[in-house]
Amino acid sequence: MITCRTQTLPNGLRLVAVEMPHLHSAEIAVYLKVGGRNDPADKAGLSHFLEHMLFRGTTEHPTTRELETAFEAIGGAVNAATDEETTCYFSRVHPDRVPEGIRLLSSMLLRPTLPGIDVEKRIITEEALEDINEQGEEVNPHNLASRLMWPDQPLGHPTIGYLETIDSLGERELREHLANYYVPGNAILVAAGNVDAATTFAAGAEAFGEWGGPQAPESAKALSRQGQPQALFVEDSDSQVHLQVAFRGFARPDRRIMATRLLRRILCGGGCSRLHLLLREELGIIYSVDASISAYEETGSFAIELSTAPENLSRAVAEVLRETMRLAVEPVGEEELQRIGQGYFFDLEYSRDSTYEMQVRYGWGELMGLVRHIEEDRAEAAAIGAESLQATARELFAPCNLNLVAVGPWQAKARKEIEKLLAKYERDWQRQFRDREPGFRNR
Repeated sequence: MITCRTQTLPNGLRLVAVEMPHLHSAEIAVYLKVGGRNDPADKAGLSHFLEHMLFRGTTEHPTTRELETAFEAIGGAVNAATDEETTCYFSRVHPDRVPEGIRLLSSMLLRPTLPGIDVEKRIITEEALEDINEQGEEVNPHNLASRLMWPDQPLGHPTIGYLETIDSLGERELREHLANYYVPGNAILVAAGNVDAATTFAAGAEAFGEWGGPQAPESAKALSRQGQPQALFVEDSDSQVHLQVAFRGFARPDRRIMATRLLRRILCGGGCSRLHLLLREELGIIYSVDASISAYEETGSFAIELSTAPENLSRAVAEVLRETMRLAVEPVGEEELQRIGQGYFFDLEYSRDSTYEMQVRYGWGELMGLVRHIEEDRAEAAAIGAESLQATARELFAPCNLNLVAVGPWQAKARKEIEKLLAKYERDWQRQFRDREPGFRNR
């Protein structure tokens, strides 16, 4: 039996305890509603840089080694992640040591000393170089697709930043960002696992009760300016071409998100998914194919990713577009729909055994105002039929949402073929749905 309890401290910090007494571990985390989209254009990568710096030492634990040792002593291994909208610090700990783990997180967030900025700058530069080729060009397909979808906007910048913006960051920028966004009203403390809510809340109040700060600034809204398919080809020295076919998608609270999750499973959800069977098992032109959903406050994306030999590139694109078109034109069969739904239900059940998944569900969910219980997700998915899936596919996979990125040793002939495929996709779509409004509105 999983029980979620919440409490809000007088300073505005929300505390979440997910009691999972059947387990033998616990996961603690602090979520902050700040990420790459909150970075000024000339300081892209600031949120990510600050996340790194909080590991370098605190008032109580002056070095990285001392901080890591303190976490290891309670069964933990502290980690963090920064994405477009959030920053999260998390660690698994022994259930008996949850209060100590919470105290360590408060030391990181409230009392960082920020030593070794130049050393960390070199580390992050090395990380950024992984996405840049010998000519200094961006080669990360996700970053390039984001740039296509949201040009000259915060969501279109890489979360890690650019070499020049990383180099420009110093203690003043870090301290300002900390003061603006690392405030209790912009944060969630969550503990999940074999934890006791009363003990968790008392530890949270003791560790974070004196935390203060102003209301965090609002994020700039992303603008969508696209009206037709877009493509970007970047040359890179590799044996394969890395392809991303990304459609501008739905915002986080949109009613079509659940249907989008099921569409992802139909296309790329495992060994029996359509693109896996077609591109790998039948044609043998890929090793793997995957799809991801990004849902932000006011927009989102649905991205299909694969790698293939240069001579197979146009064939791979043709097949991907054929399947997205097919989902919009033909209803999913009952047998496939049942299989996809059952797989999703099984995954929901498996998540009951994961402290990480539960702290994400209830911690991140609380931060975003989107807490959903497993039973709610199951009921919503069960109510989605073939007609609803088809309607969502028609809005999601419309050509005015389509963005294609190819990175690698692509050939000029393949580029021309792909440009023709995109034009054909738009024409075919218009013939199929000429009486419908193109694209969609987030609602």
